[in-house]
Amino acid sequence: MATATAAETASVSLVNISTEKWPPRHRTYFGSLEVRSPESGEPYAITPIRGCTGVMDLGDKRIMEYRITAREIAEDLAREINGDSGEGSFHGVFVAAGPEPTEAELADAHRRLEEFQRCLVAAADLEWERTKNPMFITDLERRAARQLGLEKPWLYDPKPLAECPVCAEKIKPGVAVCKSCGAILDREKAAQYGLIPHARPRRNASAIQDGAGKQTDEEGKPSQ
Repeated sequence: MATATAAETASVSLVNISTEKWPPRHRTYFGSLEVRSPESGEPYAITPIRGCTGVMDLGDKRIMEYRITAREIAEDLAREINGDSGEGSFHGVFVAAGPEPTEAELADAHRRLEEFQRCLVAAADLEWERTKNPMFITDLERRAARQLGLEKPWLYDPKPLAECPVCAEKIKPGVAVCKSCGAILDREKAAQYGLIPHARPRRNASAIQDGAGKQTDEEGKPSQ
C-alpha cells in the first residue's frame, strides 16, 4: 500500500475553466487536494500540482519507493474529474503545458466543454419529448442548459404540491375541490364551474319593509 512522503518534484498547473465546485480529491501519496474553481470575473483558476515519491509497503518491514511526477498526478486528477459523468464527458479541467494556459489551450477547453454541454441538452430534449416529465431531467443537464444560456421547458421545476386541510392528501395549488375527500377548498371557484349552487345574495329585511310602504310617481321616483 502506498503512503505519502514529503519528497516533491517540479510543479505543473491544473487549469479549471468551469465554475462548478468539485469535492476534494484524495490520494495516498498526497492526502487531500481541492481543485480550485474560478471566482466571479475570473476566466480560469489554477491549482499547482507537485510531484511526489510514493512508498509501497512490501511487508516484513520492506518498502519500495517510486517516483510520481507532477504531470502524472495532474493528468490523473483531470481524467478523474472530466470522466465523472461517463464516457466522453468533459468538465473544463486540463493540464497546461506551462505555468499559465495559452489562448489556444483555453479555446480548446471551451470548445470541448460546450460540445459536452450541448450533448447533455440534446439528451434532455429527447427525454422531455418522450416523457414531458421534469423528474427525468438530471441536474447536470439543467446546469448545462443554464451555462449555455438556453431557455428550456424542462428547466423549471414543477410547483410543489399543497396539502388538503381535511384529508392531508397532496393536491395541486389552487384547486377548488379535493379529489380524494371531496372537500370544497375554494367555494367561489367551485360555484363558477357548477360544482356547487351559487349562493343567493341576502336582502336587507328593513330595506324591503321601507320600500314596500312607499308609492312611486309616473317617473318611478318615490312620491313624497
